[in-house]
Amino acid sequence: MDLAARRRQRCFTFTNPFGRSMIEPQQAMAILASADLIHTADTVDAAVRRVAREISERLRDRNPVLLCVLKGGLPFAGHLLTQLNFPLDFDYLHVSRYRLATSGSELSWRIEPEIALSGRTVLVLDDILDEGLTLAAIRDRLLALGAATCYTAVAADKLIGRTKPIQADFVALSVPDRFLFGYGMDVRGAWRNLPAIYAMRED
Repeated sequence: MDLAARRRQRCFTFTNPFGRSMIEPQQAMAILASADLIHTADTVDAAVRRVAREISERLRDRNPVLLCVLKGGLPFAGHLLTQLNFPLDFDYLHVSRYRLATSGSELSWRIEPEIALSGRTVLVLDDILDEGLTLAAIRDRLLALGAATCYTAVAADKLIGRTKPIQADFVALSVPDRFLFGYGMDVRGAWRNLPAIYAMRED
C-alpha cells in the first residue's frame, strides 16, 4: 500500500471502547461514494464460479478440508462452497501479523483448525494475496500440522510488481496495487459485505 493510501485509511476513523479504530457509518458511505469500482458483483460471481469448476476438477476425489481464513475470507468461502458439489470438510483459522512484521513467522495464531489435518488434502480460502507473507506462513503451518498437501485459493491476487513467496493455486481475479475493499476486504472494519470490489480514490 502506498503512503497516500495509508493516509486515507487513517482518515474517517474513531476509536471504540475496545481500542480498535473503526469507521463512522456516514464516513463509510462517503468513502464508497468516491471509490473506483474495480470488479462488479457479476464479474466476481462469474470468477468464483470458474474457480469452483477448477477446484472441482482437481479436488473432487480428494475429500479435502477447506479452511477459511478469518475474517476476510468469509464472503469468498461462503460463495465458493455453494458451487462445490462433492464431499468435503470445512473449518476456519484466524491469524494476524504483528505490526511492521516482515516475515511470515511473525504471526499470531488466534485460532487453529479443530479438524485433524494429518494426511489430508487442505485448501485454504482467503480474500486477497497481497505480499504473500501471511498465506505462505499459513501453508507452512498447516503442512507442519500434518497436511499431506496444501492448496490455496484467493478471491483477489494483487499485482504488486514484486516476487511473492507463494502463488495461489486458484485465483478468481487480479486487482491493482491500491487500497481495496469489498468482498471480504475492509476499510477499518467497514464494507467487507459488499459483493463487488472497490479501490479508494487516489487523489
